[in-house]
Amino acid sequence: MAARSLTVRLVLPSILAFCVSIAPCFAKKKPPAAPINLNTATSEELQQVPGIGPVTAEKILQMRKSYGAFKSVDDLRAVRGIGPKRLEKMRKYLTVNKPTSQRPAAPDAKGPHCSKEKTPPVESTPSMAHPTHPLSPSDN
Repeated sequence: MAARSLTVRLVLPSILAFCVSIAPCFAKKKPPAAPINLNTATSEELQQVPGIGPVTAEKILQMRKSYGAFKSVDDLRAVRGIGPKRLEKMRKYLTVNKPTSQRPAAPDAKGPHCSKEKTPPVESTPSMAHPTHPLSPSDN
């Protein structure tokens, strides 16, 4: 009986310590503060999203590399292992916004053809004429 009591005293604390040490591995991960852009995210950034681990993150990156930018978060349905339920859990943490640094400069609010300055019309000269165009001046 004393041997059994000694075993329980030694093994039980070891099991308890082991369980406490692995508990963080099973804890839910904290979701990202801002949505992750599918078109610019790294594997590490994608793994911040609940429901995306290392394998799924690599599948997403491979799909982006093979097929180009995602047009919608719904495009993730084409990734093997992401079904409708899983996608709905991830949707609020994902976006497909284009990066702002790659956008071209916006034209004037009125548009490029609405400026007040008028440019003079271009006059046609023989050097600009196309030889086979019906409206080109001919040498006849």
